[in-house]
Amino acid sequence: MPENAIAAGLVLPQLSRRVAEEHLEELEKLIESAGRTVVARVLGKRPSPDPATWIGSGKAEQVESLRKHHNATLVVFDDDLSPAQVRNLEKIIEAKVIDRSALILDIFAGRARSREARTQVELAQLEYMLPRLTRQWSHLSRQTGGAGAKRGVGETQLEMDRRIIRARISHLKGDLKKIEQNRETQRKSRRSAFTVAIVGYTNAGKSTLFNQLTQGAALAADRLFATLDAKSQRIAFEMPLDTVIIDTVGFIRKLPHHLVASFRSTMEEAVAADLVLHVIDQSHPQYEEQRTVGQEVLDDLGVDRDRIVEIYNKADLLDPKFGESRRGSVNVSALTGRGIDRLAEAIRERELRGGDVLHLRIPHSKSRIAARLHDLAVIREQSSTDDSTLFTVWVPRDAVHIFRAYAAENLINPAKVVAGQKS
Repeated sequence: MPENAIAAGLVLPQLSRRVAEEHLEELEKLIESAGRTVVARVLGKRPSPDPATWIGSGKAEQVESLRKHHNATLVVFDDDLSPAQVRNLEKIIEAKVIDRSALILDIFAGRARSREARTQVELAQLEYMLPRLTRQWSHLSRQTGGAGAKRGVGETQLEMDRRIIRARISHLKGDLKKIEQNRETQRKSRRSAFTVAIVGYTNAGKSTLFNQLTQGAALAADRLFATLDAKSQRIAFEMPLDTVIIDTVGFIRKLPHHLVASFRSTMEEAVAADLVLHVIDQSHPQYEEQRTVGQEVLDDLGVDRDRIVEIYNKADLLDPKFGESRRGSVNVSALTGRGIDRLAEAIRERELRGGDVLHLRIPHSKSRIAARLHDLAVIREQSSTDDSTLFTVWVPRDAVHIFRAYAAENLINPAKVVAGQKS
């Protein structure tokens, strides 16, 4: 039987009730993603959070009444709680009390599969737990049971003191540094390729889009945080360059900062990518807020905005014209494939911007140069004379110097050249 849970939030002066209710709806989806059943919700209103209980003692007593009525064993608050607030709330509410950060950490713990993801999650969990340790081990036992539990670390939490946890954190950071070095090596091996990172709010359809572009079979589930590990695969469309698509972990509002820090190496895929596709679920009522959250994360990571193309997904759920007027964006349905060809063409155009079109005359005696050209360039036209071969080609800008000595005339504007097939 799934654990019964209550979702609790607070309307503050800077937050309208409508927005607070939308945030609480997202919290309910997170609770469901963690395998619990939401049986009630409580939304309080205060001029400022109560230092002792966040929501106020009166609302806390209302939560306890609902808990008894619905036989709930878990209460999840939409905002971060201090250790003292958790203790005070658990004196009033006879159930486990956790906050949004602990819930997200629990979901990540349940979804982590790769060594990197497990290391990142464990590190974030321990850094979240460290300031919350007290000598009241029975309280810690309640806090770490069920949702918010530290999976994968073993059953020794009650014996751990701060020194042991700090040592474990140090060890995990060392492991993560080695993993990051391996990831950087993988990035270097892809430097000859054009990399396209897919980013966006959780459940925006990133993995479905990844599958459309690669003809792959990545997990694409209608749930929050279905993807934790960055996946990469070659694009299934003809492109000027060897092109690799990368699927990444989703964004969400109020993402725990420990988790952001731990998963930074995964998110660095977006920083290092030649092109970033920011996927936005245009069918979602709060799609503009989700777009803003995603853009803020990309800004924090240092991703240049001129490398970002906004992809408005789930067009199959809306009027066909919705989203068409957004300048520079692409309107698609990753589920049905609508607009995917147009997206592939947009990627081609971006690749062509990274090079120049040359007219070359390469003597037959320079067979190695001709072979190098076929490896690096997009051959647009090719013809032979008695002593040489004439080429019209697109060459990546960082390789132009290799062939400049064989240029037959000045460079042509690459924007006028339609992408062709790689020879």
